[in-house]
Amino acid sequence: MPELKRLPATRIVATPAALDAAKWPDGTLALRLASDELLVTPPVANPALDDPHAIIIADAGYAGVWLPEAEALAFLERACEWELPVQRPAFAQGAVAGIAAKLWFEAGRVLLIVPAPLIADFEERMA
Repeated sequence: MPELKRLPATRIVATPAALDAAKWPDGTLALRLASDELLVTPPVANPALDDPHAIIIADAGYAGVWLPEAEALAFLERACEWELPVQRPAFAQGAVAGIAAKLWFEAGRVLLIVPAPLIADFEERMA
């Protein structure tokens, strides 16, 4: 059974225009949680944003696991009641196995992200 690990990240709240214009280092995932909010992993220090009122904080409140695409889709077919994105890469969020989750789809693999306090519950539901 896959084991979820803490996902160190940075949470950023800023104007949508500032988030749209931001550039991130290679290998960084910038997941758009809302029009004015990003979860960036790995953490970034002092991102260049054109918003003097941006809120930038460390966020250790999530856990995640990368799964091979076939394994992730087999789990999601039985645990997800909503339609998954077909295009890759793609970000989606919603209830998975009754737990609020965030999903990052790439060619060949999927990152499952859940609130850290729910790691044990989510792992149990994955089994």
